[in-house]
Parts: sequence; structure tokens; C-alpha cells
Amino acid sequence: MPIKTKQQPNWWIQQRRRGWLRMGLLSFLAFIFALPIVWTLLASFGVQPTTPALAWTWPPVLEHYQEIGVADPNFWQALATTSLISALATGLAVTLALLAAYSLVRSRFAGRHLLLQSFLLLASLPVMAYIIPLSLITRWLHLQDSAPGLVLAQTAIYAPLATYVLFGYLARLPREVEEAAHLDGANLLRLLVAIIVPEATLGLAATAVIVFILQWNTFVAPLVLTNGAIKTLPLLMSDFFTFERELAWPTAAAALMTAVTPLLVLVALAHHTLTGFSFTSEEQASDP
Repeated sequence: MPIKTKQQPNWWIQQRRRGWLRMGLLSFLAFIFALPIVWTLLASFGVQPTTPALAWTWPPVLEHYQEIGVADPNFWQALATTSLISALATGLAVTLALLAAYSLVRSRFAGRHLLLQSFLLLASLPVMAYIIPLSLITRWLHLQDSAPGLVLAQTAIYAPLATYVLFGYLARLPREVEEAAHLDGANLLRLLVAIIVPEATLGLAATAVIVFILQWNTFVAPLVLTNGAIKTLPLLMSDFFTFERELAWPTAAAALMTAVTPLLVLVALAHHTLTGFSFTSEEQASDP
């Protein structure tokens, strides 16, 4: 029977204090990170501090959301364009990343790990590093200032990151089922569709969510590769904050909240997927 010592209560008290300290620190950081979005949300409903009394305007109103299309008639078209381009570019980037990552996982050539690190290097480059070659390629393909050209450009920008992320996930998948399918005569396409994709659904979904968010917020590529015919939300949102006209902060805040709402909904729906992918990655990292 274990002997109780006088030090045990003190140890539990210290652990509880540390737990409360960590919780307090995390809560404070969460408040700091959420403060800008909460402030913007309040401003979109017309709730703002007034000077010099530092009172708050009240009650909340919805009229600023109704003014978005009046302030910029192209807003809703830009929302649809951004949704389409981001979805297509994400699907293409994740598909190419799956093929590349699986090839690296199952290959055994000498420079495999060096090639993998090159994907991480490409993913860490600023977007501007891609712009000049992508501009030349889209012009050569006669896709300058077009939706297909922008889809291909954004796919090229974020495919390396998706490849690097998927490699770590696919490397942990068991090979027994694949080997059995090979013995049964399954070709590569059937192997990918029937075995790899179902086994890697969690990793593919999490990677797609991350890449979609990056695609949605891309600013430099549409700015340089388009001349006005194609306008995405990040480009259009910059019009709300130009000082060539009188800036209506509540309307700009309403437009900003409308622009980020699809991302908030996506993250909320994919919360369990992202959490499961995070825990899986931690378990993989802790494996010997």
C-alpha cells in the first residue's frame, strides 16, 4: 500500500495552479486574437464608440449589409468568382499533391528526402516569387486575365504545401492492403481510388480545408495576373479601404464580415476533421 506523504497535497495544488495559469493565459490570448474580428462584427451592425463621450451607438442595425451591393455592385459577383476559383484550384492542387506525395512515399530513390524538402522550400517562398514565371506561362498559354489562368496559377502556388502535408500522412498508412491489391492485379488508378483515397480521407479533407482558406485569401496573384476582367474578393475588398472616396466604416466592416463568413462556416463544419488530423499528426510524431 503506497505511503502518503505530506508533499502530495502540495504537488496537486501546484499542478492545479499551473493548469489555471495556462487556462488564463490561453483565454487572454484567445481574447486578443478574437478582438479585431469581434470589433469588426460590432461595427458591421453599426455598434461603434463615439467621441468625445466614448459612448456606443445603439441599437444594432442591418442596413449596412444591405448597402454592400450599393457601395460596390461587383461584390456579389466577386464572391461567386472567388468561391469558384478557390474550389477549383483547391481540388486541382490536392489531386496533384496526392499523386506527388504517394509517388514519393512509395519510391525508394536516393534523392527522395531531398526532393521532399524542396517541396517545403517551394511552399515557404513568398507568392511574389511565383508571379513572374506564372505571368509568362499564362501569357504563353493565352490565359492572361482569365479564370482558368488564375486557377492554374493558384494551383501551382499551393500544390507544394499540400504535397508536403500529405506526404507525412500517407507515409503512416499501412502497406498490407496495397500489397494484397497488387497481388489481385489492381492497377495504380484502382489502387488510388479504392484504397488510398478512402484510407487518407481525413488527411485529404484537412489539407483541402487549409488550402482552400489560403486560396480564398490570395491577393498578389489576382492583382498581378488579372487586369480587371476577373476580380476576387481580396482585390475588391481593397476598394472599400481606398481614400479616393469617403470611407464608410460600417459598410466596409459588413463587407469584410460577409467575405469571411464562408471561411468561418467551413472551419466550423470541418472542426472535427481538423482536430482529428491534428491529433493524428501528434500521434505520428510521437511514434518511435
